[in-house]
Amino acid sequence: MKERLVDGLYGLGWSAVKTLPEPAARVLGRTIADAAWRRRGKGVQRLEANLARVVPGAGEQQLRELSRKGMRSYLRYWMESFRLPAWGKDRIRGGFDPQDVHYLTGGLAAGGGVILALPHMGNYDLAGAWVTTKLETPFTTVAERLKPETLYGRFVAYREGLGMEVLPHTGGSAFGTLARRLRAGGLVCLVADRDLSASGVEVDFFGEKTRMPAGPAMLAQQTGALLLPVTLWYDDSPVMQGRVHPPIAVPETGDRASRTAAMTQALADVYASGIADHPEDWHMLQRLWLSDLPPRPPAAGGQPAAAQGTSTTTSPAEGSGTENA
Repeated sequence: MKERLVDGLYGLGWSAVKTLPEPAARVLGRTIADAAWRRRGKGVQRLEANLARVVPGAGEQQLRELSRKGMRSYLRYWMESFRLPAWGKDRIRGGFDPQDVHYLTGGLAAGGGVILALPHMGNYDLAGAWVTTKLETPFTTVAERLKPETLYGRFVAYREGLGMEVLPHTGGSAFGTLARRLRAGGLVCLVADRDLSASGVEVDFFGEKTRMPAGPAMLAQQTGALLLPVTLWYDDSPVMQGRVHPPIAVPETGDRASRTAAMTQALADVYASGIADHPEDWHMLQRLWLSDLPPRPPAAGGQPAAAQGTSTTTSPAEGSGTENA
């Protein structure tokens, strides 16, 4: 029943919100965001706990105001996403204004393949639509398989309608396809700032330990593709802002595991810099740091297990990474 309800709500969003005039959609998003913020549910509380790491020393009132801005940013993402299928090409081309795109276009022109790795900032679906429309460049991404299956189908159809190739995230099967796309000189885009499973790579992030996906670094090593971090944010205009950062180099020494660890830490450092500059546009309403995870039940033999790993995606909006690849 819960799954059918969730599916129905998303369906209502896509069918109803996209018909609203843009100013009305913005007002609706802000109204929902403020109502959720005032309710102070688990998501808002978790967002504030995460922001407390990003803005150390912030007082309670500052964190509350920052979480309010964060919820407004998060609902702006959803309102835009529901409306994207109804946007014309000119609106999409004018809806995103990234800096340093030459890293991307130059990498594609070189023919060696490019990996764009993003945190949960801004609206990565809009950024993807801009790539397929403005740059006329198709790309491949990965979506977590959702329940019910009809909801997963909605998200696949939505992203495919924006010009993306969407692979199901089922174990390691997506990794091989992504590698083939890159070897052919293609573009792969992955949301890559959270993987609390056992396969995640441990990194230092705002002074504490968390895990992030190994996939981007492993793909870059295996295929020779360029690995480019991207950060996104909103300002007061209708146009989303962003930056393509310089490539993450593959270390010249060390084994595969140590190179993967170094590259993933380098990604984390770029993410941290972008998030610190625009903390209200980091949509992390889930546990992230290992110290926040509940302990596992004692393992066989009575020894306590490590902190409980969790799924990397808790909403369909977050299902475009290769966190477990």
